[in-house]
Amino acid sequence: MAERLSAEARRAALAELAGWQEVPGREAIARTFIFRDFNEAFGFMSRAALVAEKHDHHPEWRNVYKTVEVVLATHDAGGVTRLDIELAKAMNGIARQLGVF
Repeated sequence: MAERLSAEARRAALAELAGWQEVPGREAIARTFIFRDFNEAFGFMSRAALVAEKHDHHPEWRNVYKTVEVVLATHDAGGVTRLDIELAKAMNGIARQLGVF
């Protein structure tokens, strides 16, 4: 099982993750991605899903048209772990490749 990050380690990791922030009232991190259209948003989700499946670590997410809201936490660890940070980095990389930021 992955080890939960301390509050200090979580904040340090977030400082290096553009667009991600702590979820109030919960030990999790979140980001909203806004794409040009539904096709691009769905493409992002498809690519992110492949990364998540490869690492057996799956996001909580919601898609409405061109917006994808993501929450990451490792449920069996009770909070944010290195797995969440790595998935957030991968998602930022995918979004960057799509020209989102």
